[in-house]
Amino acid sequence: MEIILKEDVINLGYKNDIVKVKDGYGRNYLIPQGKAVIASESAKKVLAENERQRAHKLAKIKADAEALAAKLNGVSLSISAKVNEDGTVFGGVGAAQVAEALSAKGFDIDRKIILTDTVKAAGSYKAVINLHKEVKAEVAFEVVAE
Repeated sequence: MEIILKEDVINLGYKNDIVKVKDGYGRNYLIPQGKAVIASESAKKVLAENERQRAHKLAKIKADAEALAAKLNGVSLSISAKVNEDGTVFGGVGAAQVAEALSAKGFDIDRKIILTDTVKAAGSYKAVINLHKEVKAEVAFEVVAE
């Protein structure tokens, strides 16, 4: 019997795979548990159409992320922080402050920011922003004394 998996099943396959199983395993376990459906011709057509639409949506999301990364690569930020006489920042600067500085420049970046170094002193640093699983942008920022 051929079935289409609706979720990942260990030792059988991944979601949206068409696999062959024994009749009893399919009818008595996979289908009643909601882990699979029978792979009829209409179900295969629906699966193909869903895959095509999903690929189109993912391509659009990736293109949007690449466009945003192109805009972000030229941006440099200045973050002011309280600093003592030695130039050490009180408390440090984190991803939240970088996100706030980016939002002030008009970029709506949530908490997808990874700092390359710990920011404990005034100076120049870099932050990596994960926009998509394949697209990353690098932003330079400078920590200055208030």
